[in-house]
Amino acid sequence: MDKYIEGNKAAWEEAFANRDASWGADITERIQKEDYPFFEREMADILRSIDMEGKTVGQFCCNNGRELLSLVKCGKAAKGIGFDIAENQVAFANEKARELNLPCTFEAVNVYDIDDKFKEQFDIVIITVGAICWFDDLNRFFEVVAKCMKPGALILLNEKHPCTNMLATDGDEGFDPEHRKECHFSYFEHEWTGNGGIYYMTLKSYRSKTFTDYTHPMAEIITGMCNNGIVVTGLQEFDHDIGGGFSVIDNCGFPLSMILQGKKC
Repeated sequence: MDKYIEGNKAAWEEAFANRDASWGADITERIQKEDYPFFEREMADILRSIDMEGKTVGQFCCNNGRELLSLVKCGKAAKGIGFDIAENQVAFANEKARELNLPCTFEAVNVYDIDDKFKEQFDIVIITVGAICWFDDLNRFFEVVAKCMKPGALILLNEKHPCTNMLATDGDEGFDPEHRKECHFSYFEHEWTGNGGIYYMTLKSYRSKTFTDYTHPMAEIITGMCNNGIVVTGLQEFDHDIGGGFSVIDNCGFPLSMILQGKKC
């Protein structure tokens, strides 16, 4: 396992072990009662349009499993398989699958290390916000994703827009709350490290184990898909935030999120 990925695994497991009691507490109730909970509205609309009955769905970087569980239940998929590096999150997700009696299994594995057991398993693949930033090489990432997709399988990527890579947030050097759309960083900046923890999961500030993440321009994302036999079939861009860092500038005309769709040849 790459050294930075080992560090990220430790940092994510630390964050989940220290999660706030509210984090994940609503999963069972919302999945039982709501239609496609835990998805952004635009993503849910696309998912509703896809016939998933009897299909196998995969999710890479599935976190605590809530999105995949939601999708399998609401889409009536035959099976869901999720991958995440944090062993304690995967254990939690498998527990929720049993509690909800849904045909989902979750694997604790680094995406780069997913073996041929999952070759051509998936009819549909989803990748949601905060996934691709943890990988230094998107060509290598999408090589594994494509390997796991059946010919003709669909992929949906719902992520922060790459243009947000240029923006500063609270705590960044040079951040000015009066000029939140001002670009402070290179669009092509690549590697970032920090010990600021995962606030959305823990609801507290703490000095965490070191996270390493990477920013990727649109070209890297699309080229990574195309190099591995995934044809881009659609792109939607939105001026609202889905990552929690830029909601103050929602609806101001700056690209903040996107949905990229593709199909394996």
